[in-house]
Amino acid sequence: MGCLAGKAHRLSTEEREQLLPNLRAVGWNEVEGRDAIFKEFHFKDFNRAFGFMTRVALQAEKLDHHPEWFNVYNKVHITLSTHECGGLSERDINLASFIEQVAASLS
Repeated sequence: MGCLAGKAHRLSTEEREQLLPNLRAVGWNEVEGRDAIFKEFHFKDFNRAFGFMTRVALQAEKLDHHPEWFNVYNKVHITLSTHECGGLSERDINLASFIEQVAASLS
């Protein structure tokens, strides 16, 4: 699943070409100067934003892979990267996909 002996590995060029277009299509962008992806989410109010963050946090804890995020009222900024391998790994792609499902269920 993209891991060697439990360690995350950085996505290869081929993996990026295969996996990133789907995320770009729903608004994720690569972070300039850093091997990471970013997206800003907007919700109806703080309660929805916090509910979204709670659901993502529970999954992140299960996966032992945590987002960098910032919240102000109804906005949540999320950056994903895998510190263990110094860049994007399959863990980031999987968490981004989960995040999209949660966001879609709350919109």
